[in-house]
Amino acid sequence: MSDLLAISGAEIFDGDRWHDDAALLIEFGQVSAIVAAVDVPSNAQLVLLAGGSIVPGFVDLQVNGGGGVLFNNDPSLAAIRTICAAHAQFGTTALLPTLITDTVAINQQAIAAGIEAAAAGVPGFLGLHLEGPHLAAARKGTHDPALIRPMRDEDLERLCSAATRLPNLLCTVAAETVTPEQIAALVQAGITVSLGHSDADFATATSAIVAGATMTTHLFNAMSQLGHREPGLVGATLMQGSVFAGLIADGIHVHPAAITLALRAKTGPGRIFLVTDAMSQTGTDLRTLTLNGRTIFRADGALRLADGTLAGADLDMIDAVCFMHASIGLPWDEALRMASLYPAQALGISAQHGHLRPGAVGSFVHLSAEHEVLATWINGAEQYRATR
Repeated sequence: MSDLLAISGAEIFDGDRWHDDAALLIEFGQVSAIVAAVDVPSNAQLVLLAGGSIVPGFVDLQVNGGGGVLFNNDPSLAAIRTICAAHAQFGTTALLPTLITDTVAINQQAIAAGIEAAAAGVPGFLGLHLEGPHLAAARKGTHDPALIRPMRDEDLERLCSAATRLPNLLCTVAAETVTPEQIAALVQAGITVSLGHSDADFATATSAIVAGATMTTHLFNAMSQLGHREPGLVGATLMQGSVFAGLIADGIHVHPAAITLALRAKTGPGRIFLVTDAMSQTGTDLRTLTLNGRTIFRADGALRLADGTLAGADLDMIDAVCFMHASIGLPWDEALRMASLYPAQALGISAQHGHLRPGAVGSFVHLSAEHEVLATWINGAEQYRATR
């Protein structure tokens, strides 16, 4: 069997422009070219699709769980496999399993599991996102306040050490509880620092950005808001061009009008990108979940604690893309980039992820004309195919 694949029979979006009557060539798991369908090399193994479109695989930087597994409850290699497979059903080809605020022991287990997943080459595994525990109790959201704490020297050392053994490490911290010096040390170690669950004022948030923070976790949610005298973390995010921002686009976490205004206001080159903030329910019919001993209820398109606090999102990436197109009015191309190219740029991996130009990983999604996920390929291998 040839190591060269030619995927044809569908319109191809390379992340920048569309190609008709073309074939996507993948060799040894990487994109080698997009050629006219009549120019497919004779030695290629042809995969002929029945219409629809081929688009770059989605990149999700905030995934708490999936397939019935919550990473906090089961920080293991097996859990990472399950989570990645669950999200492949919805077009996600690269993701960061996310551990929210927990004990030191659970954090260590999560890091160990991530190292194992990297060594095992789990399809779709991109690294880890540690969301906490170094946050602000005033903006805790669903995070357990009893587990939120300042960053100590040993925490910093543990994170810097983990970064040397993981393909990517993203850490969400609060700008007012983690010092600029600590942020600079994390960045120096190769960690992407995101600001979130923070009640910081504009000046404090800006200081954290100057120190090296380049991302904001779920824009608008669990952070100081934009005011006319105090712009807060939202204002700092929109104003600072070096900052990318994750967004939960379900129409519940953020009002559509606020999303539209943020897109217009965001200073570049940093972009707003999509995240799911999904919990264990993705790919299942679960109605209740458990986190840190608390029950989360799934109803009306949302996940909430008993007191009504939002606890992650009942969202998958293809639905987020469709929401941005249908409800916000973005061109389909741009909605796709928000789920692929922009998160890849935010994490600094856009040389290989987020597009289908030569040199990119051979990870793509086959969509129907109605934007349903028909199949998902990761590194040149089919990982999911819908059954009809």
